[in-house]
Amino acid sequence: MGCAHNIAAETIRIAVASNFAAPIKAITKVFKEKTGHKVILAFGSTGKHYAQITHGAPFDIFLAADKERPLLLERSGLIVDNSRFTYARGSLILWAPERSFESLDAAIRNISSNDFVAIANPKLSPYGLAAKQVLQEVGLWLPLQAKLVRGENIAQTFQFVSTGNANVGFIAGSQLPENLLRQANTFWSLPPSLYSPIDQQAVLLKTSKLKALKVAQEFLTFLKSTEGKKIIQKHGYRFP
Repeated sequence: MGCAHNIAAETIRIAVASNFAAPIKAITKVFKEKTGHKVILAFGSTGKHYAQITHGAPFDIFLAADKERPLLLERSGLIVDNSRFTYARGSLILWAPERSFESLDAAIRNISSNDFVAIANPKLSPYGLAAKQVLQEVGLWLPLQAKLVRGENIAQTFQFVSTGNANVGFIAGSQLPENLLRQANTFWSLPPSLYSPIDQQAVLLKTSKLKALKVAQEFLTFLKSTEGKKIIQKHGYRFP
């Protein structure tokens, strides 16, 4: 993609899963500098965005936090043919900011019925579903039911923990602030064997029209480029 602003500036609208907020803002900034086009971002849970799109919300691109909803949109004929692809693989983190343990096993063993545990709503958020799978694997899903604090999306889940409304929380790896990285014994990466892969897919929507469609295609090309992937990787994501 060249740096010249070779066509009139257009505006595109992207529905973005909350976990991807930091990298998409960085990617959008570079894209705008290169092309002059404007990008409007709408953040929320994948499930909520999916419902909006099926009811005709005027988005050009959907960056989901799973592959199931994009596939459903494809089967419903709501996306441009051959536009669905995986743009990142997410990771799940257990975070307990007021505690310090040497290992993940120790951190999990110390979760008790007195703790409020934050997860994103498993019905709306793939990260919430992954958290549910982890809790089921370690035998805590049923014992903790009364103490689960469910965020509408992973951003709200992060807020529950950071503000002290939950003692422990399951957040996206991309949400770890840089200053937290120095507090190594307060967060732990969950082994991928404990939950289904969080493969995040993008689709180009048929609601995108004419000139906006061309710009949306250009944006997705940049997202898949080496430069785009470097930004994604910098924010803690992997690729399948």
